[in-house]
Amino acid sequence: MKTVLTKSLKSLKCLVLFALIISFPVRAQLHVEISGVGATQIPIAITGFSNEELAPEMVSKIIRDDLTGSGYFKLIPTLGSVSEADNINLPEWKTIGADAVLVGSVQKTDEGRYEVRYKLYDTNKSTVLSAFSYSNSTQYLRLSAHKVADDVYEKLTGIRGIFSTRIAYVRKNGPNYQLEIADADGGNVQVAFRSREPIISPAWSPDGITVAYVSFESRKPVVYAHNLMTGHRALIANFKGNNSAPAWSPDGSKIAVALTKDGLTQVYTVNADGSGVVRMTNTSGIDTEPQYSADGQFIYFTSDRSGGPQIYRMSAAGGEARRMTFTGSYNISPRISPDGQTLAYISRRDGKFQLYALDLGNNQELRLTDTQDDDSPSFAPNSKYIMYATEISQRGSLGVVSVDGRAKQQLTSQSGDVRNPTWGPFMK
Repeated sequence: MKTVLTKSLKSLKCLVLFALIISFPVRAQLHVEISGVGATQIPIAITGFSNEELAPEMVSKIIRDDLTGSGYFKLIPTLGSVSEADNINLPEWKTIGADAVLVGSVQKTDEGRYEVRYKLYDTNKSTVLSAFSYSNSTQYLRLSAHKVADDVYEKLTGIRGIFSTRIAYVRKNGPNYQLEIADADGGNVQVAFRSREPIISPAWSPDGITVAYVSFESRKPVVYAHNLMTGHRALIANFKGNNSAPAWSPDGSKIAVALTKDGLTQVYTVNADGSGVVRMTNTSGIDTEPQYSADGQFIYFTSDRSGGPQIYRMSAAGGEARRMTFTGSYNISPRISPDGQTLAYISRRDGKFQLYALDLGNNQELRLTDTQDDDSPSFAPNSKYIMYATEISQRGSLGVVSVDGRAKQQLTSQSGDVRNPTWGPFMK
């Protein structure tokens, strides 16, 4: 089980809060490379937005990149810009293969804000599917573009978009470690915390305001909860031995952790302020990496009680645990999808650590990656994508894969290794 622990170690309410909280802006954006697409793609034409050249970034490009990266849209080439106020000849767009057309404009207001307006058309029904506008300051222009992409994604697929969500991860650059917060596409990177000692296992609170993580700044693993709005760090677990693997309950009232304070590593829960520690497992083996189900009824965790590391599930109130994985002799890092339908985990087979997904409805397992050093899976809040850490050309990078394994992206950095991703929740 030593290898499990080694693998583990590798392993806004409104958006205004990010203007207040993140004290270290950085330029080390993540570069996105697309390597797979969905089985079915929706042909869509996204024109240039009128006057967007006056803005700091091209809104239509951000939207195109979001939808292309999802794997479920085929972009029809366009020329020039078209405003939402223009008359649109939908039959012409239909003849060149577009089932949907997105047009819009960017206007700078007297207050210095940017207003993004758009219309989404259905060429088959000759109807407007959506028409809206977002007004934000310059620093949130990308957010406006992501929200347009979210709306298009939802209108055309029926599934809520995740482009305006945030991710957190750890970057190691030489001897330095940084907890970074970024847009879901790896852009708009901000540094929340820096340390000369390792930072691992970040986990978002359900409200998207706090990130719990493990810091080695005191030369041992200690769990903190870092409020991104105020910058305040609350000590959650600093017991004798190791304190690791924090995971929030869905209501944000508790954090599950793995502690060695009473001997071997076992699963405990603590209140969100660090009080009220309760032991949840009591075995002669190692129980670690707890994760709450989205409904709060269960805790999934890794245990070697069967002789090798496997995934188990127990009631969040305590009691007997049920084994969930049976294929393969080494399964770790459980993550349960927000819709409760899919269990993701890392499995070691033929010497490779790869990401797998188990359909809990039919018990069918699917390998999602072709890499060989994966860890730290994290579901998107719409349950349709999983972000994970891997290694490309001996450098830590992030990957994103759809739950059917078809749509794939790689998020790489030219500066340092990036590891331990966690996907933030939908914001209210």
